[in-house]
Amino acid sequence: MTTFVDRVELHVAAGNGGHGVASVMREKFKPLGGPDGGNGGRGGDVILVVDQDVTTLLEYHHHPHRKATNGQPGAGDHRSGKNGQDLVLPVPDGTVILDRAGNVLADLVGQGTTFIAGQGGRGGLGNAALASARRKAPGFALLGEPGEARDIVLELKTVADVALVGYPSAGKSSLISVLSAAKPKIADYPFTTLVPNLGVVTAGSTVYTIADVPGLIPGASQGKGLGLEFLRHVERCEVLVHVLDTATLESERDPVSDLDTIEAELALYGGLENRPRVVVLNKVDIPDGKDLADMIRGDLEERGYRVFEVSAVARLGLKELSFALAEIVATARAAKPVQEATRIVIRPQAVDDTGFTVTEEAENLYRVRGEKPERWVRQTDFSNDEAVGYLADRLNRLGIEDALLKAGARTGDGVAIGPEDNAVVFDWEPTMAAGAEMLGRRGEDHRMEAPRPAAQRRRDRDAARDEADEEYDGFRPF
Repeated sequence: MTTFVDRVELHVAAGNGGHGVASVMREKFKPLGGPDGGNGGRGGDVILVVDQDVTTLLEYHHHPHRKATNGQPGAGDHRSGKNGQDLVLPVPDGTVILDRAGNVLADLVGQGTTFIAGQGGRGGLGNAALASARRKAPGFALLGEPGEARDIVLELKTVADVALVGYPSAGKSSLISVLSAAKPKIADYPFTTLVPNLGVVTAGSTVYTIADVPGLIPGASQGKGLGLEFLRHVERCEVLVHVLDTATLESERDPVSDLDTIEAELALYGGLENRPRVVVLNKVDIPDGKDLADMIRGDLEERGYRVFEVSAVARLGLKELSFALAEIVATARAAKPVQEATRIVIRPQAVDDTGFTVTEEAENLYRVRGEKPERWVRQTDFSNDEAVGYLADRLNRLGIEDALLKAGARTGDGVAIGPEDNAVVFDWEPTMAAGAEMLGRRGEDHRMEAPRPAAQRRRDRDAARDEADEEYDGFRPF
């Protein structure tokens, strides 16, 4: 059964915003007291946050679909809908967020680091919020926006200072078990270690973490063995430690060729050229191992490596190794630039930035793109003529009418607002600017007017009859 997963594809969906509501206040002696429709609630976000207690992505391997809750719709009496609850997903330290194309969206390092993977939709405004001096009784409300939905890839890269690399059964697990309190699985067969193991080492005043990377073999950078799957765990380490087996029983192998093979795989993987290297000749407690270590040590030092002869079983040479690694780690930490405080950069909108673009895509077809017009379209209830007229007014005030005229649009041309896969398309009429007027006196709801006296209603009725009698010759029944 899988117990360690360091790469998953996650499908996240933020919550949808709640719809606004169109409602009219009704009280005793005041049946039409004015609009009182509340706003819809905001949809919940999907948030990834680093949690030190989480060490694997196994949970998301079994349950890759995650969705936040929706916002609730508004109600009458100025009651706003409840906001959707944010969905917080804990991830291990060192998790990298990528899109499906492989572009890095975020690199989460450090306890509490967060990333909003999906933005919740805005709640729609109720008719109370849409009322104004010109629009006293709106008969419509805005719809809630859909939440952001997308597919992302989570990759775990171990956060460690030192990485132990080498062939299977070279003694990496044994070495980390005696240098730290880690308890990896140790056995006398290859590929005993199937997942990276982390341990904490204290050497004097320096405390650092050490990772045991599963065994590498020729072709690891192309996917053979376990190398390609776990080479990413080496990327964050400050120093690479080659653990070489000086007592190998395989006649076709020797420590120097093992070193060359692993270095070739690291070079093919890329990005590790400047990391300091240390060579550990393990199993020198065996006579043949000690003899071989003495033979090759000079050759390795001529190449520029610092060489240490150790025995994880007999615990020989461990103190010197741990303090040498601590020195390298401390030097690397000191060389890192001090992270400056986050600076807030304010970039005001340019005076000539309209916030939208109008492009002619084909003959008689124009496309409008922009954050505002696309959001307004999503919030419009197209089954309500008054809401459509309100959208027409907003688009005209934004300047889309003039932009279409400048682009050469004519009556009857198609206009698409939004991306190709999700656009609203309509036949354009230059009179679109008068959207409110086309629907009548939308802002002056007759229901809000004071009732006429009975005598006035009788006089109006009699006047209407007299006008009708003048239009017709002959008898007109009433």
